[in-house]
Amino acid sequence: MTSRLTLGPIPFHWPAEQKLDFYARIADEAPVDVVYLGEVICSKRAPFMEPHYDEIAQRLERGGKEVVFSTLSEVMLKRERKATQGMCGISEHDVEINDSSGLLYIEQRPHRIGPLMNVYNEETMRYLAAKGAFHFSLPVEMPREAVAYLAPHAAALGVGLEVQVFGRASLAVSARCYHARAHGRTKDNCQFVCEDDPDGMVLKTASGQDFLAVNGIQTLSGTYVNLLQELADIQDMGIGHFRIMPHDLDMVVVARIFRDVLDQHLPPEEGQVRLDALDVSGGFSNGFWHGAAGHLNVQSGVAG
Repeated sequence: MTSRLTLGPIPFHWPAEQKLDFYARIADEAPVDVVYLGEVICSKRAPFMEPHYDEIAQRLERGGKEVVFSTLSEVMLKRERKATQGMCGISEHDVEINDSSGLLYIEQRPHRIGPLMNVYNEETMRYLAAKGAFHFSLPVEMPREAVAYLAPHAAALGVGLEVQVFGRASLAVSARCYHARAHGRTKDNCQFVCEDDPDGMVLKTASGQDFLAVNGIQTLSGTYVNLLQELADIQDMGIGHFRIMPHDLDMVVVARIFRDVLDQHLPPEEGQVRLDALDVSGGFSNGFWHGAAGHLNVQSGVAG
């Protein structure tokens, strides 16, 4: 099976110009096969990028990338329902559903299920597959044993599986915006303060240790999930898609490292040395994969 490297949707509120430059470089330089586009976290951010999506999609496709559009992860307001309905009406590209409200609008059209949907067992997968889902990006907190159990069920259903192998873990989304409240503002009058933290606002414990990161209504891990050492094991399960999440890093370098390790052109140990050179704040973790606390970095092959 050919391993496909995917780039998840940008979760952060970067300026439109920065996102345009980012995707132009991804199109031209990054060895990724699939790029997910769309505002997944906060509907208030969506208008900044909506006028540019056609341009970005075309640029990515010229660069040989497949484009998938991702829906919001939390739908509460009428305008958010309408936005989700509009996204589900896209016919030129696949659509990834990140909130159950999208299932109403996608009907029986083939679609993908995103990692913010709770697909933890084979019965849920079977039910959604019967409704038209053909690809599942699994929640980042799923341990290896659970993924290994789901893999043959996915194969029997004829659906694809995707695992996040790099980037902060999305732990929760909330109806309230802690990012705004931390600055004494309300969600409706946030003044887009999240733009000041291009990789999330780091939260510290009472003793001053980095703990979590906040991105608008989203709570993220303080560490960056890194399954570089586990890639061969994941491939052996028959999983074909490997997701890296965009961050305020040189993502072209990150993509090249993961691509080279997936293709066995680079030993994982040397790939890790190159990742370390990026000086990622917060450090790396793989605890969820090994059934341990998510923030831990467990030796590959040793369960927590």
